[in-house]
Amino acid sequence: MPVIRVENLTFRYNGTEVINEIGFTVERGVYLAVVGPNGSGKSTLVKNILGILKPEKGRVELFGRRLEDFSSWEKIGYLPQRLSGLNIHFPGTVAEIVQMGLPKKDPALLSDTLDMMAIGHLGRRLIGDLSYGEQQRVMLARALIRRPELLIFDEPTTALDPETRDVFYALTQKLNRQEGTTVALVTHDSGVVGQYAQHLLYLDKKVIFSGTFRDFCASADMTGFFGATSQHIICHQHDSTGSGR
Repeated sequence: MPVIRVENLTFRYNGTEVINEIGFTVERGVYLAVVGPNGSGKSTLVKNILGILKPEKGRVELFGRRLEDFSSWEKIGYLPQRLSGLNIHFPGTVAEIVQMGLPKKDPALLSDTLDMMAIGHLGRRLIGDLSYGEQQRVMLARALIRRPELLIFDEPTTALDPETRDVFYALTQKLNRQEGTTVALVTHDSGVVGQYAQHLLYLDKKVIFSGTFRDFCASADMTGFFGATSQHIICHQHDSTGSGR
């Protein structure tokens, strides 16, 4: 049973088509990178999957249930673009903010989660006193504390420097490989994410490619679409880490 199934999804904004007839599946335990140029519909797709936006037509299933009937949201952790849900002026500590993801306090689970994100030493710090990269780890910890089966990220590395970005990607890879968490990550880092993800969904308002990185790299059609140089950059990053499955 796929964790995510999308069928014939179309969405328009003020009459302008943003995504058209999108269809793909995400199996349990997969690390999927969703890439594409600016304006290709990546963030719109995520918002349709999560029910934030309503499609003109099409169908979304989460864990085998239609989106309209899905209620097990504790199975999903979501980190939005640019931490738009974070108020850095909120007078809360890191520990308090992370625990907001729980129905009741659980000190042991809190400690484990902070340590997993390497922010245990920040537990008593105010969120507004942290760097952007540290704030991002806090929000990721909040998304993780319920131990979701699926993590969805929308352009999480946009404002990060390369070193912090690589640390973030390594954390998501660890969650995928060691914890078995399914990851769907929207990113513009098509030349980098191949080091970490196993599957690729390339969008440009419609699905250009959906499959494994191995299949992408072997596809003559994708060579024709991207050009040999761009395809090589993506595939070289992937092949050099041996992360294909």
